[in-house]
Amino acid sequence: MDTLFLMNSLWVMLGAILVILMIGGFILLETGSTRMKNAGHIAGKTILTFSISSIVFWAVGFGLIFGKGNALIGFSDFLYSGYDIDTLSLSGSVFFLFQLAFAGISLTIAFGGFAERAKLGVYLVFAVLFSVIVYPPIAHWIWGGGWLAGMGQQDFAGSTVVHLTGAMAALAATILLKPRIGKFNKDGSANNLAGHNQVFTALSVLLLWVGWFGFNAGSTLSVDKGFFGFVALNTNLGAAAGTVAAMIISWIVLGKADVPMMLNGALAGLVAITASCAFVDTWAAVLIGFISGILVFYSIIFFEKKGIDDPIAALSVHGTAGVWGTLSTGFFATKELATVGKPGLFYGGGFHQLGVQALGVIASGTFALIASFILLAIIKKAMNGLRVTEEEEIIGLDMSEHGSYGYPELLKAEQTKQKAEATV
Repeated sequence: MDTLFLMNSLWVMLGAILVILMIGGFILLETGSTRMKNAGHIAGKTILTFSISSIVFWAVGFGLIFGKGNALIGFSDFLYSGYDIDTLSLSGSVFFLFQLAFAGISLTIAFGGFAERAKLGVYLVFAVLFSVIVYPPIAHWIWGGGWLAGMGQQDFAGSTVVHLTGAMAALAATILLKPRIGKFNKDGSANNLAGHNQVFTALSVLLLWVGWFGFNAGSTLSVDKGFFGFVALNTNLGAAAGTVAAMIISWIVLGKADVPMMLNGALAGLVAITASCAFVDTWAAVLIGFISGILVFYSIIFFEKKGIDDPIAALSVHGTAGVWGTLSTGFFATKELATVGKPGLFYGGGFHQLGVQALGVIASGTFALIASFILLAIIKKAMNGLRVTEEEEIIGLDMSEHGSYGYPELLKAEQTKQKAEATV
């Protein structure tokens, strides 16, 4: 066993750990962006659904993505037993864990569209179905040697595979679940159901930012020539530019430097640079991130005006930025760095790669949306609805689904209030 094999395995294992720790970032992001009466529910269901997706990925997901099959899906390597993969210069088990973490992140993104109103049972059933039917085909098409890979689709670490897929599932959920109680008025105007903890959301962005070095730089799958450092540099530049851009545009349009918008800008920059981090120069990484920060601002406003209730801005941060990030390589992929596909429009490649990128976005996004919508519609019928009752939603999912609040002080205050009302 040579030194490079061991070093590659160690590096990707570190990447897998960082990506799995991103689940913690998403817990804080979703919790901080929603109301405290749902905090314990959100934290608990995120750990539970990641556990479910891990088992399903081991049983069938990995094989559907990387197993031997055809251009649409894999048909082998189910119940992965830890063997090494001949085409990789690292431990097969480490590669498996790394890919499992990506599948779990995509599912977590999808569940952002369910927040504060979906039944716990719906999360559990959809976690299984998403991990078998929605995510694996798209991952196979692009990363598993499928038809988009054959066309040269550039998606280094998953702007489409992970982020757009999750966002389209979130969109299907928001459509079927309908808005939270009190989100929109009869005239269509929106109310701000503000999250209860901006410190949580800021800390979540920092955790996700650090975790993204595992997400993107870990996707090199190798320490050879230190290329992972360049990928990490582009990742950091994209995130920073997205943060600054969102702050500037919110300040100009709203008259204030909006904190949630700034944080969403950072995440949008990270999502956008995910596809292109290995294919573009550093100046392009800054531009890609900056554009994503502006796009996420207007995207959030757009979806709200359309009556779509997206509590953690999954559609804009992961959907809109995911689309832009995937398309960006069609403009900025350089001749030297385009190890997959062809150079972008600005580097003499013409419109070919941009067309491939657009096709990948349309095909993957459409499949994820339609498949998720159909699955959720079936679940809705089978489980007598996707949504908790109006009373349960008002009480909060902590109490209605779990019998206790994430913040015990809230429970004590509620009990005191009920006692006072009973004595009147």
